[in-house]
Amino acid sequence: MSDEKRNITCEAELERIYGAVARPSLTKEIDHIHPAYRPFIEAAPFAALATSGPGGLDVSPRGDPAGFIVIEDAKTLLLPDRRGNNRIDSLRNILHDNRVALLFLLPGIGETLRVNGTAEICNDPDLLTRFAVNNQLPKTVLRIRVESVFFQCSRAIIRSKLWDPAAQIARDRLPSPGAILHQLSQAEIDGETYDQALPERLKNTLY
Repeated sequence: MSDEKRNITCEAELERIYGAVARPSLTKEIDHIHPAYRPFIEAAPFAALATSGPGGLDVSPRGDPAGFIVIEDAKTLLLPDRRGNNRIDSLRNILHDNRVALLFLLPGIGETLRVNGTAEICNDPDLLTRFAVNNQLPKTVLRIRVESVFFQCSRAIIRSKLWDPAAQIARDRLPSPGAILHQLSQAEIDGETYDQALPERLKNTLY
């Protein structure tokens, strides 16, 4: 088998291929929410939550008005679990493996923020009340103990043109939720009916 087709199997070989880590890439990682990182979390309306459990890995989108993930202190974040599909894959994983990772995205900003830590699932009434929206409480709140924080440079955002309006994809270029369900259920689910009801259902069940 040629060298080009070999799999990389050790860190030493990876390091040989990629070279040394630049000093800024090491300096930017710390074990708490530094004042320089706080504005990113406070301004973020979206984050992806990664977890791991017996059934495998999961990445779940989380979104709300900016600042929805609350900085309790320099080592603690609070993330309300809003209404969803009740699969609760992330929460099931946390029960078995409390390690979590967050990736914060901010519209128009190239840099992203990454947070790694551990989480516990809380349903204390006073805590839930803090996150009420339209008199609706989250079912639970994740209390995340921060272990590492660092920003990611803007290369991926630039390459993907994620925030470029000219690169936006028209929704009708991709299958609709109803069309997907219609195909996967072998027509047991009426996709057209599902799509027609979806906008109102989303509006009425955000919280």
